[in-house]
Amino acid sequence: MARRGGRRGLRDSGTLAATACAAMISHQTLRFATPHDAGAIAALSRDEIETGLPWTWRAPRVRHAIADPDTNVIVAGAPGAVAAFGLMYYADDDAHLLLFAVRRSQQRRGVGSALLQWLEEAARAAGARRIRVEARMDNDAARSFYNERGYHERAIVPRMYSGRLDGVRLEKWLRPADAA
Repeated sequence: MARRGGRRGLRDSGTLAATACAAMISHQTLRFATPHDAGAIAALSRDEIETGLPWTWRAPRVRHAIADPDTNVIVAGAPGAVAAFGLMYYADDDAHLLLFAVRRSQQRRGVGSALLQWLEEAARAAGARRIRVEARMDNDAARSFYNERGYHERAIVPRMYSGRLDGVRLEKWLRPADAA
């Protein structure tokens, strides 16, 4: 199957790029991440996602994701002031939300909801049938956030994170599995 372009494909289509890329959420702007955002994204991942685990999403890995045409990396905030980010990878008709974080000081202000909504619309535009995401079993806030937005917990995976912490696999169907 042909690659369904993530970031580049959406920019070329003009559909989401003109509207959602510059969407405003109260005082935050959603935009595509640039290589200059990689350090801030990596630090936010370390502080909000990878706490207590080995830090694997360092700036070079984030820069690689930003450059990947099958991945969208979206941030909320001005350059140098990243308040939130989402990193979604596309493979055929499946989207995988690899990383998603909102700075604690920006939580419960609609930033995460707007960011996730943008990513879901991008996944639909890219032809994804479903979105998959994982969360730490002990992260009740993340699990509730996804459940409230239509994601269903599909499996508990023992020692999913670095062989130490249990995880939960969630998914949201964007269109029926039998739809072409």
